[in-house]
Amino acid sequence: MMSYPEAVAYLESFVNYEKIPCYPYKRSVKLKRIRDFLASIGNPHHALRCVHVAGTKGKGSTSACIAFMLRAGGYRVGLYTSPHLSDFRERIRVLSARTPQESLGYAFEGMITKNALARLLSQLKPAIEKFRRVSKYGALSFFEAYTSLAFLYFKERKVDIAVLETGLGGRLDATNVVDPLVCAITPISHEHTRQLGNTLEKIAKEKAGIVKSPGVIVISAPQNNDAGRVIRERCARVGAQLFTVGKDIRLKMTGTLFSVQGLFGEYPNLKIKLLGSHQRINAAVAIGAVEGLRYANIRIGNRSIRKGLNRTFWPGRCEVVARAPFVILDGAQNKASALALKKAIRENFRYKDLILVLGISQDKDIQGICSTLRNLADTVILTKACTIRASEPQQLYGYFAGKRRFLTADIKSAKLLAETMAGKNDLVLVTGSFFVIGEFRRCLFKDQYPYVPRSVSAS
Repeated sequence: MMSYPEAVAYLESFVNYEKIPCYPYKRSVKLKRIRDFLASIGNPHHALRCVHVAGTKGKGSTSACIAFMLRAGGYRVGLYTSPHLSDFRERIRVLSARTPQESLGYAFEGMITKNALARLLSQLKPAIEKFRRVSKYGALSFFEAYTSLAFLYFKERKVDIAVLETGLGGRLDATNVVDPLVCAITPISHEHTRQLGNTLEKIAKEKAGIVKSPGVIVISAPQNNDAGRVIRERCARVGAQLFTVGKDIRLKMTGTLFSVQGLFGEYPNLKIKLLGSHQRINAAVAIGAVEGLRYANIRIGNRSIRKGLNRTFWPGRCEVVARAPFVILDGAQNKASALALKKAIRENFRYKDLILVLGISQDKDIQGICSTLRNLADTVILTKACTIRASEPQQLYGYFAGKRRFLTADIKSAKLLAETMAGKNDLVLVTGSFFVIGEFRRCLFKDQYPYVPRSVSAS
């Protein structure tokens, strides 16, 4: 059996499109490839009952809300998400109803152990290497290999339900081999335009590609007119049953509380730890998805929905990791996410000066992110993560003319500079890329998982 370091080295030998700024998406990503490979190992995904989540913003948060509600209802839940922040084991988690109470709230509770990952990858390696030699579609990518491992792990752990977040797009994503009970589509906006298309209509067609089977339940967030039309047409074409937040599922926000009129019940005065009105929309989508499982005779009670939402913790999304001064981490990496973050900061925090620590990947909407966050910041520290996708800090400099601007070579330097500059009444906001958030978290927590987040509040 491989050791864990050997397993890591083996996984890192695969081509990883998450780390490549530009590549021919539709020629590089082939759903037939992972289908063929999964068939060669016995199709472990066929043993899983799944909820499949696609969209641009809020996929991970919505997936987490669904998983925590199902766990609160007594189910053993597999949760597969991407990207990771500090350790790729974060992507594969099993949340059990028997988890001890004191461990609830850990950052990445239930993530696959090092031993389990090394053992399963050792089992898969002969099949992977054989497939590399004989496949007419080429070798597996990192995401395809890791998705296969997740399916195998969830089958081995006998999860009741697997909640799967798409990696990129939907139609061609490796997770799209499953036949889900429920599909959830979060808000769609401009992102990955080189791969998915430069209009919301084109992007929505890729995202809505997870809707494949007659009778499948589809829950959608409120959408732009073009994206909404594409989703409706897709559902009509395949015979899926579509429910939309704002039409079929009602959401009302009142201060820090919110209420949802769902498909089968009313849920007044809900609380969620995730900050921002956008997270309440995600929670409403998640409630719709959980309710949609009733069509498959999977029922979650009102109390479990409330309890699961209240316990949902999703690191790196408006995450408060310190106060006096506040330190907030958020992986906003397009204009729409930056707008949501800006609104959440202004609605939930009081501070003297805001110090923005910003690093953005080359393939993101640099102008859109910078222009959105510019007037939020008093001081800007521009930096870069350790990835070839990272923009040089100098590329961002001109967008913040008139602000106090600093350039740093890496995340550690940016963190030290922010700590030096911030007073106890200030707020440090770290954002722009999940690569940046991941490195910053490693500096904070020394890559020790799980950890108990500090007890903080936003006021």
